[in-house]
Amino acid sequence: MATTDGVPASELPDENLFRELASLHRTRLDTFRHAPDDALAVHLARTTELEEEYLTRYPEREIDPSRLTITSRS
Repeated sequence: MATTDGVPASELPDENLFRELASLHRTRLDTFRHAPDDALAVHLARTTELEEEYLTRYPEREIDPSRLTITSRS
């Protein structure tokens, strides 16, 4: 199982959580395409940890109506 050396997501202040999420999403494609398997596993584990923490803090996250698919609008 992949492990990370970062601060546990549950201990991050909101500002740091948002910054780490932005960084991971910004590097996602390069990591997916070019990173060794171990690095990809760590990246995926950290992304999951941070996203789950975000959803725990913000279960009613802001939804942009312009991003809904046609079937979601019905």
